[in-house]
Amino acid sequence: MRRFAPLRSGLSLSLMLVLAQPPGAARAEPKGPETVDGRWLVDFRPDGYLELTLKRRPTSGSDNWTSSEDFTVSDFDGLHRPTSAADSPATFRMVRDAGTITFEGQLNDSGGAGRFTFESNPDYNAALVAMGYATPRPDEAFALAVHDVSRTFMRELASLGYAKLPLDDLISMRIHGATPQFIRDLKALGYDHPAADDLVSMRIHGATPEFIRSMKALGYDHLSAEAVVSMRIHGVTPEFVRAMKPLGSGEPLDADDLVSLRIHGATPEYVKELESLGYRDLTADDVVSMRIHGVTTDFVRDIQALGYKNVSADDLVNMRIHGVSADYVKRMKARNSDVSIDEIVDMKIHGRG
Repeated sequence: MRRFAPLRSGLSLSLMLVLAQPPGAARAEPKGPETVDGRWLVDFRPDGYLELTLKRRPTSGSDNWTSSEDFTVSDFDGLHRPTSAADSPATFRMVRDAGTITFEGQLNDSGGAGRFTFESNPDYNAALVAMGYATPRPDEAFALAVHDVSRTFMRELASLGYAKLPLDDLISMRIHGATPQFIRDLKALGYDHPAADDLVSMRIHGATPEFIRSMKALGYDHLSAEAVVSMRIHGVTPEFVRAMKPLGSGEPLDADDLVSLRIHGATPEYVKELESLGYRDLTADDVVSMRIHGVTTDFVRDIQALGYKNVSADDLVNMRIHGVSADYVKRMKARNSDVSIDEIVDMKIHGRG
């Protein structure tokens, strides 16, 4: 069974470049199967998968691209991994609904290289036209074949409300595993017809149904696709959510607050240290502001050691904004033991001391 690899540099851009023409644009009907050719490189891996790299240069000499993906030997007809380090001739095929890629070259037990030729499937092209698409160009059909965008896949998506998606969306969904089952799983969780871009983004960043269910169990029942992706990007895990629950009223924090806490490095350890210093009723905004302006727990301890035990979070932030260090406080206190934090900040603002 084919495994979808993470998006590699050059893969998306190179294949999407061939899909710039929108569905429905007028094109001449092909006279018969059309071909695309180029070079291939295979690396056999110890885990049983192989990495296939395809390189192609159009006849115009522009828009070169390289595509690399992981496959299994069973994805090809006639492919067998040699047992010898000596090169031997090899011919094998990848048969897809959109057409067939024929590979010829040399292989040994670690891999090999050679040339490939792709021939599109006229029946597939005709089916796309019947679905409302323009007849795919050879390079479009090639991209659809490499990523196995079959008629079955397209029809199943259409039955779920995703009819006549742009070809680049279909390819991106296949690359990243935004399958019909993934869409059904999301719908069962309350996500009714997310945009194709959202589906792909969720897959890229690991916003799985399991993650969404874990967030629901913590009180996050109506997160948008964008919010779920943002949480995944910035490392908002269920463990992080539970650790941050003591903030504020103890109610679940807003998703944006959780993301902001992660972005600014407000760790559970930082919050616990602040609590041990007497700051037990901080909001997420307080903690984020303290992190942004460099209110470290060492700074708080130094200020408390100088006799200022009950400085508010806002005042601590104000001190840091205006460059009031513990040494500056110590100097001002030496002049006047009763000087307040507000007075010290004012003196710093006006350049006194």
